[in-house]
Amino acid sequence: MKQLSQIYLISLLIITVSGCSGIRYYTQAAGGQMTLLMDARPIPAVVRDPATDDELRQALITAVEVREFAREHLALPVAGSFREFVALERPHVVVNLVAVPEFSLQPHQWCYPVVGCQSYRGYFDLQLARAEQRRFEALGYDTLLAGVSAYSTLGWFDDPLHTGFTTLPPDRMAALIIHELSHQVVYVGGDTAFNESYATAVELEGLRLWLQIRGEPEDFAKAMARLEYREQTLALVESALPKLRALYQQQADLPVAELRARKQALLDQLREDYLALARSWPVPGPFGAALEALSNAHLALFRQYHQYVPGFRQLLRDHDHDFGRFHRAVRALAKQPAERRSAALVALGQRFDEHL
Repeated sequence: MKQLSQIYLISLLIITVSGCSGIRYYTQAAGGQMTLLMDARPIPAVVRDPATDDELRQALITAVEVREFAREHLALPVAGSFREFVALERPHVVVNLVAVPEFSLQPHQWCYPVVGCQSYRGYFDLQLARAEQRRFEALGYDTLLAGVSAYSTLGWFDDPLHTGFTTLPPDRMAALIIHELSHQVVYVGGDTAFNESYATAVELEGLRLWLQIRGEPEDFAKAMARLEYREQTLALVESALPKLRALYQQQADLPVAELRARKQALLDQLREDYLALARSWPVPGPFGAALEALSNAHLALFRQYHQYVPGFRQLLRDHDHDFGRFHRAVRALAKQPAERRSAALVALGQRFDEHL
């Protein structure tokens, strides 16, 4: 998965009430967050610094423009976000761990005081992430570690810009900034698919408007092509899910070896179908260009970011692309019970047509 983001919440309250069992995790989380904040420099100072290379300087100038665009045109709360910059010495700011039972499509959820549950766990400490991954694998889970380009603390901290943003092409950096700012609008504990699909929808529609205003049709065409690749991949995944669900429901009736063989056959077919599609694309698709294997964890992570995107985009259309009204409608939807939220978004998605 490319250009991932996440919601990453850290507070002294969480550390205080979580007890000894999670202290190592929370210590590395708080330490990583504090390091980012302490290393951050005001963007204007970095731009003025003669030692700043021209490419970074232009990226920072563009990032400031995107931030103001998001506030003025997308009704997004920017607060103190992305006013400072941190140069990272690693390719990703954190890594995500996703763990899914061997014969299930429901990812494990990690739950935290105050902020609720999430279907992934983010780590600054790669070794600690790998240790947790091994623990789940020993329990028979499918797992996946994925690098994360950026994350949001939902306004708990003033999130800085960093090289996870500025090393991206300008249009993809703009999309990522919009995605992260969107997380400050609404957050539903325990519903990662709702949170991420909403932010992805705002990212897509916000990028569309950003590129239209800038008069950059070539970048807009590339963005629409990437969207088409995501949608084709999602269609493949969704077509495979009923077969996987039906198989997993037979756990009481089939030997484990047969379950595993049938599962692998279904995943292998999905992988082949994806690679056949991806060969015609000029850039890597959502699963990359050389996907070696697929697991329940791959499917769970991908669907978290895309499952309800058509529904949210239709909801924006229903509000005449008025982002303020749209955000209010999303907040109202977030207050509904989980089943009602899901049903509403599925129904909205069924009405969505990219070409209308």
